[in-house]
Amino acid sequence: MVATPVHVVWFKRDLRVVDHAPLAEAAARGPVLPLHVVEPELWRQPDASGRQWEALREALVELRAALAALGQPLVVRVGDVVAVLESLRRSHGIAALWSHSETGNAWTFARDRRVADWARAHGIRWHERRAFGVVRGLKLRKGWVGQWEALMREPQSPTPPALVATRGVDPGPIPTAADLGLADDPCPGRQRGGRRAGLELLESFLARRGANYHREMSSPVTAESSCSRLSLHLATGTLGLREVVHAVRARRAALADDQAAGPWRRALAAYESRLHWHCHFIQKLESEPAIEFENVHRGYDGLRPDTPDPVRLAAWRDGATGWPFVDACMRMLSATGWINFRMRAMLVAIASYHLWLPWRATGLVLARRFTDYEPGIHWPQVQMQSGVTGINIPRIYNPVKQSRDQDPAGAFIRRWVPELAGVPDAWVHTPWLMPAAVQRKAGCVTGRDYPGPVVDHEQAAREARARLIAWRRRPGMSELNRAVLAKHGSRKRRVDERPAPPKPQGELFGSDAMPSRDPPVPRSARRASAAGT
Repeated sequence: MVATPVHVVWFKRDLRVVDHAPLAEAAARGPVLPLHVVEPELWRQPDASGRQWEALREALVELRAALAALGQPLVVRVGDVVAVLESLRRSHGIAALWSHSETGNAWTFARDRRVADWARAHGIRWHERRAFGVVRGLKLRKGWVGQWEALMREPQSPTPPALVATRGVDPGPIPTAADLGLADDPCPGRQRGGRRAGLELLESFLARRGANYHREMSSPVTAESSCSRLSLHLATGTLGLREVVHAVRARRAALADDQAAGPWRRALAAYESRLHWHCHFIQKLESEPAIEFENVHRGYDGLRPDTPDPVRLAAWRDGATGWPFVDACMRMLSATGWINFRMRAMLVAIASYHLWLPWRATGLVLARRFTDYEPGIHWPQVQMQSGVTGINIPRIYNPVKQSRDQDPAGAFIRRWVPELAGVPDAWVHTPWLMPAAVQRKAGCVTGRDYPGPVVDHEQAAREARARLIAWRRRPGMSELNRAVLAKHGSRKRRVDERPAPPKPQGELFGSDAMPSRDPPVPRSARRASAAGT
């Protein structure tokens, strides 16, 4: 008797059973084999890290249990996905392959092409369902916003009440980071992966923590608790984006008639805008995968050196630039795998402008540090904050002003840069300016206990502005700006999604002279994505 071919549901970065269209559709058609393939070559890519794997592993453990409760535990295999699928085809027969589409890095893009070739060669239909609000094969953005909204308004896919199990398949072990040969990656403050942790964060954000989100998301002092912290769970798919949108909208509806809930409504409106921008940025990489490696605006090729200055890169990477607030942000990121969006933008801008480092090199450092690394958000954002898109107003952050605005008492600095614990308030933002006697008394001598600034930040900013202004005035740049906008720009009129033709210096660059408290719906809310929120 020939066994009934199975419907393979390939779980990638969608590690849940709730609102999982491929699982629901496959379960309605016959025996299901839920599969996750751990690909060692993927984990050897330069944007992968042990902290990312540990969070993903926790999610896989929970997903296996959730699927087992439905009748069929998650099957985990280590190796090349095409080889794994071929083995299953030979042993059990495959009726169809089901998955969400993935906008990953270049490696996963090439791998998916190989899977498509394999499926076609064996007459196996591969059903890919939309992940997030990203549209595969999109040429221009016209109508994209409407498509996003239509998808978000659809009912969530039902969770199957039970799965018809596939017999004779060993679930297999879930490897450790050591099994995969991943380098030791200490991250003592890392968020826990898995759906249970994601649901707890969603509930606490909507019920308690999110009340001042719109006011407190910019400073790392307050963002750590006031941001949703759901970015890890969106990146690994333990929560679905539509699931989160529905929860946010339900909470907004419940507060609609509450006269005292004005701050809550503003906070949730600001947060929902980020859920939209999440997909807006991923769509950029989906439409142009080369963004991971090449300037989206090719007119900026050659602006910065291809090879980073090793001394400057190491100082920035290790949190030793001599600018306390910048170093505190980098050290927090190293220890926790997370930092809020505005500080992500600042870290990239400091590297790109003040240190004049190529964005690909610094982007890889950050990618490995982020436990919530989402390639489709990460690479367009890195380019945007490096000033090479042609459609975004460049922002050169002043590291001292940001320090005073976002951490006026220096509490965040002292937490993450303990060398400065004894420095008086008057000097904590600029310890290199302390008189020698004050340095000795504070136990923080510049160059001995804490480094001096790697460069003069004011002079470096002036030089960066001059270089960028001269570059943007080159012939043909404006025409390329318009081409980029047509392909990647939001269809809503935004100050950050328009061509920026050469203008006088004061008009060309976004001002860093921002108030220390954000307005109710800050400009950053309209620029940011869900990363770091």
